[in-house]
Amino acid sequence: MDVKTLTIDRSREWTVDDFLQLEESNTPCELIKGELVISPSPSPHHQDVASNLNDFLKAEVKKTGGKAFFSPIDLYIDRKNVFQPGLVYISAEKKSIITKRGIEGVPDLIVEIISPTNIFTDRNRKKKVYQQIGVREYWIVDPANHTLEIYKHDQADPDTPHVYLVKEGEVSSSVLPDLKFDLKEIFTF
Repeated sequence: MDVKTLTIDRSREWTVDDFLQLEESNTPCELIKGELVISPSPSPHHQDVASNLNDFLKAEVKKTGGKAFFSPIDLYIDRKNVFQPGLVYISAEKKSIITKRGIEGVPDLIVEIISPTNIFTDRNRKKKVYQQIGVREYWIVDPANHTLEIYKHDQADPDTPHVYLVKEGEVSSSVLPDLKFDLKEIFTF
């Protein structure tokens, strides 16, 4: 079965105002460069990986006074971009970016979990935007290949991961220095 991402109404450019007219839903829906993109719900394996990551993240966040969110949550970037990252961490100092409608500012850490429908978007389109707006750390998790890539805002080459792990190895974060776990722990299913 060939799974594709559905794009709605390419005849016009969407804005945040248009996006806000949509009904609340658990269906992944993002506004990317003025294009409304709707994806199928994540697979059980994808959700299991996200849940395992969220467990590690939540345990550390409690110590910092910051906040962590699990998708779906809207990240408002500008008038033509509203993303739904898999996981988001916001430090205590930045909690004011959390509003009634979502996150309106730059999070400290964003994790995207790749699915067959979003590989290009997460590795290219969204990564570039996250780097441009100054997200301190961006993780790309690939459940199919059991890999994790970590990109840092201040790294010299934005296209080469600061950290690249396959199947196992210690995961740590410069944003959450006490966050440490073995990569293989998130891929249990």
